[in-house]
Amino acid sequence: MIHCRIVTPEGVYKEMDTSIINIETTDGARGVLPNHVPIVTMLKIGHMSTIEEGERQEYAVAGGLFYFRDNQAEILTDAIENKKDIDVDRAEAAKHRAEERLSVLNDPDLDMKRAELALQKALNRLRVVNRY
Repeated sequence: MIHCRIVTPEGVYKEMDTSIINIETTDGARGVLPNHVPIVTMLKIGHMSTIEEGERQEYAVAGGLFYFRDNQAEILTDAIENKKDIDVDRAEAAKHRAEERLSVLNDPDLDMKRAELALQKALNRLRVVNRY
């Protein structure tokens, strides 16, 4: 088993034991099983799945860092949300707000990068909810 600890700026989000971690990195999708070689990699805004107590769990991850060594995994991320906890209406509203911001051309007050990231995060949350 892999012991996984997920940490956000608010503190420890979750600690669990899992038989596999499937996660999206900046280098592509990775599947990490027990006794995997050590790895440190950046995470992209994407999907993560685990098997916890025999049940598949799915998460929307807002990027971050993944560290694995000696069957200990640590995920440092700005935000993570279990599929079961995603508020679809809130994610849809965030998507629409980001799209509206991006539709305004040549607005000197608009932080394009921030608006694009907000859109990516909202779309990711919606993809995770509808993934399977």
